[in-house]
Amino acid sequence: MPEPEPHPQRLIDVRELSKILNVPISWLYQRTRLGAIPCIRIGKYVRFDPGEVISFLKDSERDDKAAARRV
Repeated sequence: MPEPEPHPQRLIDVRELSKILNVPISWLYQRTRLGAIPCIRIGKYVRFDPGEVISFLKDSERDDKAAARRV
């Protein structure tokens, strides 16, 4: 009998992510419209994988620091 697949991490909504990141909800909606933050769209709803968002932001920060050093 095959092993059951592990449950994916729980997705969170924009309010939960705004609390985690301590940013306004409007900032998150703007970033999702621009495609500047990873999100999952389920119909009219926007959900986030918190681990993916935090990794993305850390990678962006590293890229920004590297670009600043080149200038």
